Order: sequence, then structure tokens, then C-alpha cells
Amino acid sequence: QVQLVESGGGLVQAGGSLRLSCAASGRTFSLYGVGWFRQGPGKEREFVAALDWRGSNTDYTDSVKGRFTISREHAKNTVYLQMNNLKPEDTAEYYCAALTDYYSDHLNFRKYNYWGQGTQVTVSS
Repeated sequence: QVQLVESGGGLVQAGGSLRLSCAASGRTFSLYGVGWFRQGPGKEREFVAALDWRGSNTDYTDSVKGRFTISREHAKNTVYLQMNNLKPEDTAEYYCAALTDYYSDHLNFRKYNYWGQGTQVTVSS
């Protein structure tokens, strides 16, 4: 079993930065790929970024490339999402999730085995 807890969300002005954290419990977490998804009001859940269990393979949705960086720190069982140059359209609830096989279909939220409770990010213009 893996339990995930997100933190780091908040209210920020456009152009600002936030760093989201996804802290995990469970000794096997280091073997999981991890993704970040977001869901804005009235919108479908959207893939944001993901990385494999090593942290060496990463993927981003086009709208955040060059602004967001996903990384992981195995010693702390934590995955981060550094978000720079935030835009109002980044406003959403952000969720981290873990999956056993990053290489199969990490873009598909249905492939993920465990989810956190979410953290709200609000970007004002």
C-alpha cells in the first residue's frame, strides 16, 4: 500500500512560483512512477507531468513545458512539482498519483494505482 499526501498549494500572483510536494508512505514507493494531474472548475482531469521510478525519464503536457519541473527525492520518499511563471489558467486542484508501470501509459489517469487528496493552486491575474 502507498499513501500520498500533497502540500504546497496556495494563492499566487501570475508570474509567481510554487513548489508542490507529494510525500509518500510505503517502502515500495521508490519503485513507482509518479504523475501530477490537475482539475480546474468544470474541467476534466488533465495530465501535467510524470516521471519514472528512477526519476530519469520525465514527461510534461505542452502547456507547462519550460515552466514546471518534476523531480523526486528517494531518501525522503517525496516527489516535487516546481511551478514557475504561473498563469491564471494553471488554477486547479493538483493531485499526485503513483503507478507501477510508467512506460505503459503514464498519460492515462486510469492507469494510476494510488492518489493523494489534492492541493489547491490559485493564480490571480
